[in-house]
Amino acid sequence: MNTIIDRTFSSGVRNRIFCLLILVTMLISCSNDYPKYRIGVSQCSVDIWRDKQNAELRMGAYFHDNVELKFAAAYDSDERQVQQIDSLVATGIDLLIVAPNQVQTISPAIDRAYDKGIPVIVFERKTSSHKYTAFISADNYEMGRVMGEYIVTRLHGQGTVLEIKGLEGSSPSIERHKGFMDAIKDSPGIEVVASLQGDWTEETAYDRTRQWLLKNKNVHVDLVFGANDRTAMGARKALGGKFLYCGIDGLPGENGGIQLVRDSLLDASYIYPTHGDQLIDLAVQILEGKAYKKETMMMSALVTSDNAKVLLMQSEELMRQSNRLDLLHEKADAYLHKLDTQRIINWLAIGIIVLLIVVFVLFYLYHLRKIRMQRERVVNTLWNLRPEDVPVVPENEGSRESSEDLGNTDEEDDGEYHSSEPTAVSLFITRFKEVVEARLTDSDISVEDLAADMNLSRVQLYRKVKAITGASPVELLRTARLKRGYQMLMTTDMSISEVAYKVGFTAPSYFTKCFKDEYGILPGDVRGGNGITND
Repeated sequence: MNTIIDRTFSSGVRNRIFCLLILVTMLISCSNDYPKYRIGVSQCSVDIWRDKQNAELRMGAYFHDNVELKFAAAYDSDERQVQQIDSLVATGIDLLIVAPNQVQTISPAIDRAYDKGIPVIVFERKTSSHKYTAFISADNYEMGRVMGEYIVTRLHGQGTVLEIKGLEGSSPSIERHKGFMDAIKDSPGIEVVASLQGDWTEETAYDRTRQWLLKNKNVHVDLVFGANDRTAMGARKALGGKFLYCGIDGLPGENGGIQLVRDSLLDASYIYPTHGDQLIDLAVQILEGKAYKKETMMMSALVTSDNAKVLLMQSEELMRQSNRLDLLHEKADAYLHKLDTQRIINWLAIGIIVLLIVVFVLFYLYHLRKIRMQRERVVNTLWNLRPEDVPVVPENEGSRESSEDLGNTDEEDDGEYHSSEPTAVSLFITRFKEVVEARLTDSDISVEDLAADMNLSRVQLYRKVKAITGASPVELLRTARLKRGYQMLMTTDMSISEVAYKVGFTAPSYFTKCFKDEYGILPGDVRGGNGITND
C-alpha cells in the first residue's frame, strides 16, 4: 500500500512541477516576444555630424522592432576604440558598425570581430584590411576633387590657398586631400601656400592656423580650404573674415554648413551624407540573410550661395518632421511601457493564482496521503497489534460515537471500556478479527450484529474499537473488505464483480469507488490494466 500511496503522491509532485514550468514559460515569453538583433556601433569621435548620424540610426531602428543598438564613442583615440570594439564583441553583439579612427591602427580589432563570425559594416572611413562584410560611405576623393574644381573657378584660376587637413591617417582626410590636389594640379595659377595638419576639430584648426600666421605674416592668402566645416571655421577665427572659406560636411540645422554658407560665413561646403537609417536597413538585410551590396557610395552635393537657402529650407522641414516622429515615438514608447507594465502585473497575478492552486493541490495531496496512511495504520493495528504495543487508555476517556455508527446516543452504556491490560486488549482484538472475518462476505451485516457476536452493546463495541484503533467498526469492516478484495484480485481470476460480492459489497460500482478512494487506482489496474471489468 505504501507503494501505491507514494506513486500517487509522486504524481502530484510531478503535476506541481509541470504547473510551475508552465508559469515560468509564460513569464519568460511575456518579456521575450521577439528575437533581438544586437548591433554595436563604434564611432571614432563625437561631433555634430555623428550626433546626426546616431539620431538617424535610432530612427531607422524604429522601423525594425527587433533591433537593439549599443553605442560607443572613442573621442578620436585609437586605443579607446580598439578596447570598445573588443568590449562590444564580448557582450555578444550580432553585427558591428564601425567608423575607424585611423586606417592602420583600428584594423586588427575589426579583424578579430570578423574572424569570430560577426558581420562588420565599415562606414565613412576605410580600414587597411579586407575583412569586412560591407562598406558604405560617400566618395571622399570626389568631394575633394569637386571642391578643388570649385576653388579654381571661384578664384578664376589665379590665387593662393591655405589647406587645413583632417586627422592624420584617416581615410577621409587622405582622400579629400588627394582629390583636391588632383583638381588643381592642372591650374598653375593656383598656389597652395601650406597644408596644415588638423584633426577635424575647430580648436586644433584655430591653433595651427595661428601658429602658421605668426611665422608667415607676409604670406598672402585668398582662400582657406578646410577638410571639414569646423576646420574651416577654426581658420576663420584665426585669420578673420576678409578671406574666402570652404569646407566639407554641409550639415543642416543650427551652425551647420548649409546655414554657414547661407549666412556667408563659408563660401561653399559639400554635403557629406550621414544616412544612419540606410545603415540600419543594410545591417538588417545582412542579419536576415537577404541580398545586399558589398560596396555602397552615397550621393552628395556641393553647397554654394546659389542653393544654400533652398537646401536649408528643405533640411529644416525634414528635421521638423523628424522631430515630430521622435515625439510620436516617445509617446508610443510611453504607451508600450505602460502596456508592458500592465502585462507584467497580469502575468504576476496569474502566477500568484497558479501558485495558490499548486499550494492547495499539494495540501490536498498531503492530506489525502495522511488519511490513507492512517487507514493503513488502522488495518495493521487491528490485524498485527501485539499486547506490548497497546496504548494505555485512561478511565472515562474515549471518542464520542458518530451518527453513522451509533445513530441514537441515548442507548444505555452498560460496561464502558476502561481496561488498560494489554492481555485483555489483545484477546479483544483477536476476537473482533475473528468476528469480522467470519462475517466479511455478509453484505447485510451491521454494527449491532458485530456487537451481538461479541456479546457487547453497540456503544461498548464502538468505544472499545475507537479507543484501541482510532477508527470506527464500520471503517475497519470496509477496510478489511477492501484488503481482502485486493488480495483476491492479485491471487485469483475472479472478475471485479465477483470479488466485490465475495467481500460483502452490495454493488461492484460502490466497490470500485471505495477501492479507488483507498488505493488511488482502479481494481482493474491491479492486474496491469488488463483485468476483467465489471459484468
